[in-house]
Amino acid sequence: MSKADAKILVLDDDQGVLYTAKMILKQHFETVITEKDPLKLDFLLNQHKYDVIVLDMNFSYGLTSGKEGIKLLKRILQKDPDAHVLMNTAYGEVDIAVEAMKEGAVDFLVKPWQKEKLLATVQSIFTLSQTKKEVKELKTSQKIVVRDQQREFDDIISISPTMKPVFDAIDKVAVTDANVLILGENGTGKELIARAIHNRSPRVDENFIKVDLGAISESLFESELFGHAKGAFTDAKEDRPGRFEMANDGTLFLDEIGNLSLSMQAKLLTAIQFKQVSRVGSNKITPLDTRLICATNMPLYDMIVENEFRQDLLYRINTVEIKLPPLRERTEDIEPIAQHFLKMYGKKYRKDKMRLNETTLNKLRRYSWPGNVRELQHAIERAVIMANSHLLAPEDFLLIERPTQNVIASDNYNIEEMEKQAIQNAVRNAEGNLTKAAQALGLGRSTLYRKMSKYGL
Repeated sequence: MSKADAKILVLDDDQGVLYTAKMILKQHFETVITEKDPLKLDFLLNQHKYDVIVLDMNFSYGLTSGKEGIKLLKRILQKDPDAHVLMNTAYGEVDIAVEAMKEGAVDFLVKPWQKEKLLATVQSIFTLSQTKKEVKELKTSQKIVVRDQQREFDDIISISPTMKPVFDAIDKVAVTDANVLILGENGTGKELIARAIHNRSPRVDENFIKVDLGAISESLFESELFGHAKGAFTDAKEDRPGRFEMANDGTLFLDEIGNLSLSMQAKLLTAIQFKQVSRVGSNKITPLDTRLICATNMPLYDMIVENEFRQDLLYRINTVEIKLPPLRERTEDIEPIAQHFLKMYGKKYRKDKMRLNETTLNKLRRYSWPGNVRELQHAIERAVIMANSHLLAPEDFLLIERPTQNVIASDNYNIEEMEKQAIQNAVRNAEGNLTKAAQALGLGRSTLYRKMSKYGL
């Protein structure tokens, strides 16, 4: 007979009651802790979160008022409002036990009890506690899912031939459970591609959970992805499922995966490799059936060479790889995308008659859009808000090309000299920020440091 994964605490001044209760309950529950001294209650509550607490009404010799039990009950519920307490009372103290239930106890037993009665009552309360826990976790999960889904995600807009390989890949991979890695610059629509894969997959009726890994600190990484048990750390006031659990049977989208530190990568790899997670502060293992889609704008293959990204993790996440072209390489899409956002923001700001003339469209087509579709979206929104006419003119769009600044002119075509000049320009344009300079050069940071040392920079 398998035991329930539960922690039961029995607090009673009668050593015989403690021994009997443990003998009965230990056969059915994984952990049964007994204690005679009520002064140790705070210590015990700090050690574990209990599924059921069996509490005596009186501890001091000769007292039968039950006030000690009421006082301890209040202390328990103060520290853990979700605690499920079963009062253990002697015959003739039923009125006090009823008072205890008004204070928050779940039920009471009258001593001496039969072992079947004790077991049945504890099992009933344990089932109740598990049901309440599942309902709370479901509500938490639903809040996050609703929050993530309360955003507009229309179908991908494109007439450009450069997007055909992307659409072909979506059609082929969506019907499988293969892990997908989406590569592309910021603002190219990587999340839109991830949602398109999910919406065309057999998991479409399950959750799509997004995690922005670039916004999660290392200290919160495990809690956010794997969940935590109540009391696992200072602010852990309740049990909370992680994003992996929320996405179980559905799709988990890990955005900005290239921003993870090596230690965070190792923890993620373990969860993906073994398809299971354990909440922080808990030893319970939760098996996973999650479809994984990852995205990044970082050069992962260069980062592997520089020991900044784990090769074994890359192999786990890129069963299929999809590369999104930047907007400057799909200029045919600028007009239909602009018209889409114009319609959307015209409706939002009650300016339904807004139009783009051909001169304005030509200006939009000529611009390089370093921020890609996201930048075009923001430009349209601003123009709709600020325009004085229903016809958007070129001057309604403040598009500033970003030419390379302080470029060192040279007729020297020596490769090393050109590389040195490129590094100097990148560092200068990044105002000394070597991380940004390395990204602009397409290098890893350690490679940039090594080359700067080589050239005496």
